Amino acid sequence: MSTQTEGTRSVVIERVFAHPPERLWRALTEKPLIAQWLMNNDYEPVAGRRFQFRADPMPQWDGVIECEVLIVEPMRQLSYRWAALGLDSVVLWTLTATEGGTHVRMEHSGFRNDQQAAYQGATYGWQRFIGALERVAGGVA
Repeated sequence: MSTQTEGTRSVVIERVFAHPPERLWRALTEKPLIAQWLMNNDYEPVAGRRFQFRADPMPQWDGVIECEVLIVEPMRQLSYRWAALGLDSVVLWTLTATEGGTHVRMEHSGFRNDQQAAYQGATYGWQRFIGALERVAGGVA
């Protein structure tokens, strides 16, 4: 799914996981768990904290995503700025407890219309990452 506002687009993925919000929160906020489903990182869930996601470098990209934590509302919302390859965007996670699980909404916003390749890459990448997030959350004790 995607949304579009004022010349920018967002990648939006919504899914219900058969895990309680606590498991998903841990997978979204604990460094070793984040590394299992997303990327290596030096993340800490503290608003204002700058951190990096690190992947293997590729042609035209050093593998580093510069980030800053914007919102930390335990078990409810998490947001961070995401900057790489000329893209300055925002990722927002929203968790809502449901009967027997958690509704997860991820929105990666701020793709300008001239950033079609980045938008398509994020759309593909987040589908993979969300699948991996579900596997990691399922293994959290």
